[in-house]
Amino acid sequence: MSDWQAALAEIKRGTDEILPEDELIEKLKSGKPLTVKAGFDPTAPDLHLGHTVLINKLRAFQQLGHKVVFLIGDFTGLIGDPTGKNVTRKPLSKEQVLENAKTYQEQVFKILDPAKTEIRFNSEWMDKLGADGMIKLAASQTVARMLERDDFKKRYTSGQPIAIHEFLYPLVQGWDSVALDADVELGGTDQRFNLLMGRELQKEQGQSPQAILMVPLLEGLDGVQKMSKSLNNYIGITDTPNEMFGKVMSISDDLMWRYYDLVSFLPLDDIAALKARVEAGENPRDIKILLAKEIIARFHDDDAAERAHQDFIQRFQKNAIPDEMPEHAFSLDGEGMTIGHLLKSAGLVASTSDAMRMIKQGAVKIDGEKVTDTRLTLTEPGENVYQVGKRKFARVTLK
Repeated sequence: MSDWQAALAEIKRGTDEILPEDELIEKLKSGKPLTVKAGFDPTAPDLHLGHTVLINKLRAFQQLGHKVVFLIGDFTGLIGDPTGKNVTRKPLSKEQVLENAKTYQEQVFKILDPAKTEIRFNSEWMDKLGADGMIKLAASQTVARMLERDDFKKRYTSGQPIAIHEFLYPLVQGWDSVALDADVELGGTDQRFNLLMGRELQKEQGQSPQAILMVPLLEGLDGVQKMSKSLNNYIGITDTPNEMFGKVMSISDDLMWRYYDLVSFLPLDDIAALKARVEAGENPRDIKILLAKEIIARFHDDDAAERAHQDFIQRFQKNAIPDEMPEHAFSLDGEGMTIGHLLKSAGLVASTSDAMRMIKQGAVKIDGEKVTDTRLTLTEPGENVYQVGKRKFARVTLK
């Protein structure tokens, strides 16, 4: 296998689509270091494993000797990415964007090599573009072209409002590729329209158009919707080792292999060997433990991974209540506090309806005793340990 073929095989691991693949092959065959770009809008203060699918791919390009640009969309963050939204997304303030961007810079080097990573902010060129430049940029595309984008089309045909500034987002993302003269841009499968816009604008500016590499969206802990902090189905890369371990162990056996493919750094042959062990009768739980320890070691260290493993055994395999857990204090009003409201306020469930569902499944306990009444109202002051499922605990004081 030639050098470029080996590089392509590594790049295609866990990749959904490359457009156009023959152009990427020509770029790899050239032997010159490529400028590989991926943009991240700092819309939340912390990164989660879903983000790392793309960052892992940047790492692969780094290891192949290419120049990686981790682009922080401090300008686009002020617009608000409309991708996948059925309503206009609320833009962030400049202060929020800068604070989140600072956190991103601290966290990304848990995966990328700082010496081989160029961090840029798209306000560098967008602030200089000015109103005149923005109008010229907007004039390069038509409303009909924008409505070809799936989420815009759905909102338009269903009568959902689309704010004018939302049309600017793909144009700004595309202009980022012009400003960086990108050879390759990475993005999720939901970014297809925006990624292609970069190619169009580069052609108009006389540049060689970038190749596009799209990665799948990682499903969250529920195995259904994409990982998201707002859906509370995420594993944050700043989660404690115990939190990480418990969350990984909660995913289904089938979803485990998806995480191995998209998140693990194990060689594909090693993953195939793990699958063979399960097919031969080994408990998938043991393979899941290996995944949990790999993830924890990456974002903490090997000792933390081993301690989390031992704590997991103590807590769950021996049905022990952990010594450390989040603590909350709530004031009782005259009518008391419903169990659903308490569980949501303590961060043990995403919503009161989620609390009702977990109670019906027998997954809610107070001091180890199962709760069966979905209408339970707490009226007495005191301190108790509330548990949801096997891994979520909180010590709550009612006053």
